Amino acid sequence: MGKKIQPTHPGLILKEEFLDPLGIKPGSFAAMIDVDRSRINKICKGERDMTADTSLRLAKALGTSAQFWMTLQAHYNLETARDRLDPKVIKSIKTIDAQATA
Repeated sequence: MGKKIQPTHPGLILKEEFLDPLGIKPGSFAAMIDVDRSRINKICKGERDMTADTSLRLAKALGTSAQFWMTLQAHYNLETARDRLDPKVIKSIKTIDAQATA
């Protein structure tokens, strides 16, 4: 089987698909959306998660939706958790039959 592709952090998408093509440095962008420059720098490096607050600011500045950024973050979180979780743990969890307990 081939090597698994690592999930993409939303900060990489922010940097490579939005900021770089626009010629905007992360620190300058931070000033534009009124946040501390370390927030955007860390997001672009994949060292910090995308928050709802940041998503709202990005949506306004970049003409996207806040949901777009939150969905990217949720997808990244799920994929990285799936990669870290031992498959034996998942296999050992019993499914609850909600119909039987009602």
